[in-house]
Amino acid sequence: MIVWQSGTVTRIASERGCVQEVDIAGTDGETMKAIHYTDVMRPLRVGDRVKLNATAEALHLGSGGYHFVYEVCEENWVSDDNPASEENRRHPGHIMKLRYTPSQRAVLSVEEQASPHHAVFAEPRTLGGMPVLIGELHSMLPIASVWIRGSMQRAPRVSYVMTEGGALPISFSRHVATLRDGGWLCGTITYGHAYGGELEAVNKYTALLAARHVQGADIAIAVMGPGIAGTGTPYGHTATELAELIHAVHALGGTPIVIPRVSFADPRARHFGVSAHLLHTLGKLALVRAAIPFPDELLDREKETVGRQLASSGCAARHDIVRVPDVSLSETEIRLASYPVPITTMGRGLRDDPSFYMAVCAAAQTAVSRVRGYE
Repeated sequence: MIVWQSGTVTRIASERGCVQEVDIAGTDGETMKAIHYTDVMRPLRVGDRVKLNATAEALHLGSGGYHFVYEVCEENWVSDDNPASEENRRHPGHIMKLRYTPSQRAVLSVEEQASPHHAVFAEPRTLGGMPVLIGELHSMLPIASVWIRGSMQRAPRVSYVMTEGGALPISFSRHVATLRDGGWLCGTITYGHAYGGELEAVNKYTALLAARHVQGADIAIAVMGPGIAGTGTPYGHTATELAELIHAVHALGGTPIVIPRVSFADPRARHFGVSAHLLHTLGKLALVRAAIPFPDELLDREKETVGRQLASSGCAARHDIVRVPDVSLSETEIRLASYPVPITTMGRGLRDDPSFYMAVCAAAQTAVSRVRGYE
C-alpha cells in the first residue's frame, strides 16, 4: 500500500546537504511538512507542485511527521540542464542500490574496479582487533561519539557504518551532519541498500574493512539510520541485525562490543530494563561471544533487574558482561553538553532516562579501552 498526496510548496523551511525540508499546501488547504532529496531531483522552489508519499504519516508511524517528495509535477526534471542528472552521467559507479525499483541508483562502491580503493579489497584483510560498537538505535550514535571524543587527549578516529535497519538515505540524519561538521567522525560508510555515505559498500564485511583500511578508523560504530521496524514479536524487528554484525566483526578479526539498550523510563514492558530486542537477539541468534558493557552507577534495583534479564535470556552465559566503573551521570551530562543539538531517544532526554545514556557511554568507554596501541 502507498498513500499519495499532492500539493504546492509554500516555504523552504531548511536545507542541509542534499535534504530540503519544505512546507506543502495540500489540495484541502492543510499544511504538510515534507522531505525532499536533491541528489536525484532539482531543489524545490516556492510554487512547485509535488506528489508526496504520505504512507508513514497515514499509518501514524515514526517518520518525524514528514511526507516525502516523490515527484516534481509537470516538469521534465531529467534533462540536460539538471545538475543531478549531469552528476549521474559522470558517475563511474556500477553498483545499484534500491535495485529494481523506480528509485534505483548507481553508486561507486568502494570495492569495485573503478574505485581508487579497489586494491584494498582484492586480497583478504582483517580488522586487526579494531573495536566495533554495535547498536540498534540511531540515537546511540551521537552519544557514543561524544563520549569517545572526551575520553582521551587525542581522540581515536571514529567511522560510522550505517546499516540497512532504519532509514536508507544517510542524509536523513541530522546527527550525521552535525557529527561530521564537528569532527566527531572521520568518515561515514553506507552498505547494502543504505546509501549516501562518503564511501558506499556492497555489504557489512567490506563496509567494516573500509572503515579500518580506507578511513583509518580506530573504532567503528555500526548502527542503523533513524527509525527501527518492530512487531512486538521476539524476532520480528530490524535489531536482529545485531547478531549478523557480531558475526561479521568476529569473522574479520575485530572486537564486537554491543551497545545495550537499557531503559527504566520506557512504559512498554518489552523495553523495560534491557530491551527484549537485545535479549532475544543476543540470547538466541548470536553464535559468537561479544562484550556487553553496563555502567556501575545504575541503582541497585536496576542492577538486579538487568542481572535477572541477562541470566534468564541466556545472554550472561553466551557473552561477556562488562561492568564499567568510569561512567557517571555527572560525567555523561558534562560530555553531552559539548554537543550542539539536543539528543533524545524515544522523545526522552538524559534526565528523563539516564540509564539509556549511561549504558551507551559504558559501551563507548569499553571500546576506547580496547583500542590497540593507542596512547
